[in-house]
Amino acid sequence: MKIKTKLNLGIGLLFTLISLLAFFSIEQINSLSSDSENIIKDNKETIAYTRNMLKALSEIDKNKEALSIFEGYLIKQKSNITEIGEKELTEKLSANFQLLKENSNNKLALDNAQSFLFEIMNINLKAIELKNIIASETAKRSILLISLLSIFCFIIALILFMKLPGNISNPIKELIRSIKLIAANDYSQRVDFEGHSELGELATSFNTMANKLDEFNKSNIANLLAEKKITETLLNKIHYPIIGFDEYMKVILINEEFLKISGLNNKEIIGANILEIASENDLIRQLIIMDPVKENKLSTEETNFKIHIDKQGKDIYFEKEIQEIVYTPYNQNERHLLGYVIVLKNITKFVDLDLAKTNFIATISHELKTPISAIKFSLQLLKNVKTGMLNDEQRDLIISCEDDTDRLLKIISELLNITQIETGNIQLNIMPSYLKDILQYAINTNKFLAEQKDISFNIICPEYLPEVLADKEKTAWVITNLISNAIRYSNKNSKIIISISNNGNQQIVSVTDNGQGIDIQYKNKIFDRYFRVPGTNKEGTGLGLAISKEFIEAQGGQISVDSELGIGSTFTLKLNNNL
Repeated sequence: MKIKTKLNLGIGLLFTLISLLAFFSIEQINSLSSDSENIIKDNKETIAYTRNMLKALSEIDKNKEALSIFEGYLIKQKSNITEIGEKELTEKLSANFQLLKENSNNKLALDNAQSFLFEIMNINLKAIELKNIIASETAKRSILLISLLSIFCFIIALILFMKLPGNISNPIKELIRSIKLIAANDYSQRVDFEGHSELGELATSFNTMANKLDEFNKSNIANLLAEKKITETLLNKIHYPIIGFDEYMKVILINEEFLKISGLNNKEIIGANILEIASENDLIRQLIIMDPVKENKLSTEETNFKIHIDKQGKDIYFEKEIQEIVYTPYNQNERHLLGYVIVLKNITKFVDLDLAKTNFIATISHELKTPISAIKFSLQLLKNVKTGMLNDEQRDLIISCEDDTDRLLKIISELLNITQIETGNIQLNIMPSYLKDILQYAINTNKFLAEQKDISFNIICPEYLPEVLADKEKTAWVITNLISNAIRYSNKNSKIIISISNNGNQQIVSVTDNGQGIDIQYKNKIFDRYFRVPGTNKEGTGLGLAISKEFIEAQGGQISVDSELGIGSTFTLKLNNNL
């Protein structure tokens, strides 16, 4: 049966029963109303007539019009006879009235007339009682019938309420459940709705669709298995270690190169949670760094991060590259994360070359430092008058040589510092120190250079500052380098602002110049090694700021720059107080 037919029959039946109940109730109410009207109209009028006639009889001696009044009510009574025996009594009353008309003093006729009137009144009173009983029985019968019909309507409505919605909604719920399972790739789901309703046709169409999807899925699985085999073969031919896992951190692919360096086997890692493996495997632990902001997400910011493992007593270095696998559904903009692939590139050869370069620079720097220092000492002896007098040209040449010697010594010093940093051999002597004294030393060191360009220092420093935990020598080197750079890039007759302040558990030193500033595109590269802002004509190796950053961060501090092109730059360093 069609759903529409079921609804029409159910609602039609309920409508018919309600109409029948309403019609029957109206009929019973009309019946009660009719009985009541009969009681009020016929019998009440007869009783009123008899009372008026009795009154007229009692006034015959006093009122000459009494017989006329009696006759008028008698005529009305003759036309209002409704009860059995009332007609005979009315005729007898009429015969006695004729006798009274002939002789109003006829005592017997008067008594008989009164007697007949009382009998007529008694008949009507009994009729009223009888009709009242009939009306009461009619009311009871109506209440009973209406109640029975109402109960019947209620039962039918209750059956429809309990059966009809479920009869329609249950197949729909079953269909929704099956659709959800189909969406979850369970293509074995089928629905069976009996009958020839729209739901039966829908079930047939759904089952046909499920069969098609099942067939398509099985063919896809075969294709996917073949493609997976091809992918695994290709991955195993790649000489880079590769591992992949889904968004739930379960390993889904790994090649033989990765298995070799990790010491794992394919069976124990495929399908396993990468976080559980990381707790037992050093290589995996270095690879998996979770995002502190996004829960259960891998951090992809530390790409190109150097990984170190010890393989049979030999140091091997890898550079990791993390690639998110995302999927964007058709006609949608939202990207869905499917998983991650990590590729390791063997950079051991480059690390060895870099180490060789670092050792070479360190060796050359050490070897050059001694003769250059000797040259500087010799130049100082030449300037001394005890070794002989020099003319102006000779003195200028010696001063020029001294400048070049100082520049070479500074470059050698920076190269030695960078080799310490690259080899991880930074020697720190951290102890409580007054940052104010370190700052003053750096200012005094650059005082002569500032005077040459008529640059003044505006020093902002509170009288009392607590001690900081710092390496005095390296911190002094950093601040000296920042002030030296500020002088180098400032215009003549300008001012450099140097401030120091205390901020809770840290002290802050800032050096502000009014030079050309740094373009925003180079701001994040300014602390990179060997980087120099393109277009600058100032001398330098590009190592000073890189060394400064390493020295300050090695002490647990921070260094940063805030700059605007054409206005100037402010370099800020922070060191922890001695709490």
